Amino acid sequence: MSLRPVKRLVKAKPAIEGAGVHLRRAFGFGDTSDFDPFLLLDDFRNDVPEDYLAGFPWHPHRGIETITYVLAGTVEHGDSMGNRGAIGAGDVQWMTAGSGIIHQEMPKGDAAGRMHGFQLWANLPAALKMTAPRYQEVKAGDIPEIRDDDGTHVRVVCGTFWGKTGPADGIAADPIYLDVSVPPGFTKTLPVETTHHSFAYVFSGGGKFCNASGPLAVPTESVGWADTKPPAEADNRSLILFDRGDEVMVHAGEDGIRFLLVSGQPLEEPVAWYGPIVMNTQAQLRQAFEELEKGTFLRGKTRGSAG
Repeated sequence: MSLRPVKRLVKAKPAIEGAGVHLRRAFGFGDTSDFDPFLLLDDFRNDVPEDYLAGFPWHPHRGIETITYVLAGTVEHGDSMGNRGAIGAGDVQWMTAGSGIIHQEMPKGDAAGRMHGFQLWANLPAALKMTAPRYQEVKAGDIPEIRDDDGTHVRVVCGTFWGKTGPADGIAADPIYLDVSVPPGFTKTLPVETTHHSFAYVFSGGGKFCNASGPLAVPTESVGWADTKPPAEADNRSLILFDRGDEVMVHAGEDGIRFLLVSGQPLEEPVAWYGPIVMNTQAQLRQAFEELEKGTFLRGKTRGSAG
């Protein structure tokens, strides 16, 4: 088994999207080849309703999948084909935009005005750029949860992990999407498919991620390792991009640590990207925006359910 060293650690940066939603962007736009097949990750956590209620009014997508995972509050959504719904705390919406959809997402706070969720964008391979749009809406109770003997807790949104398979299926990039909590002071090793690109995003607590081919800077008397290279210390809103290997290791700090662990098979295809549309060539990108102007952007009925 080979531990994945940390390739890069960055803090999510403030951004404003939609009609004025204040959020933090972990990565997105520019060169995202290290994250392939993923394009963007936004953390829309906010306790000030004025900073998120304007939401994300009607906008198009083509050529990608958007994955929305809500932890607090709700997100009401609708699309150009008449679908309507809402996802609440613990729910996930996996939307395959495919050939094109126009939709809106309007966040609402909980009773205390808190809103928290994530949106991840995954690229579609060239062969599926123009596939029929599809929704997969998953309620919190349908997401498998695993609790290990040491108290580590994992929600499996997509993919197979420790014998449990998440409900979102038929995804081109063969992704694994996990919500992982490790209790204070514990060290955990988590398997990751060797050929996948992988990253973690810390959103509660903090800890240390292995930053070498083996050891991690924790007391040697507790686990018997020697420390040869400093670990990557990650706290709230830290993004950790891993290098190659088949497992990652984390040591939780005094407050424990909770993070998303995401991996996927790289597409290794050219990317032509502008705003909410991602294609393979500039000609395809121009065509998409021309179709938007002409009113010929939408191709067919959405598959699946939006709520």
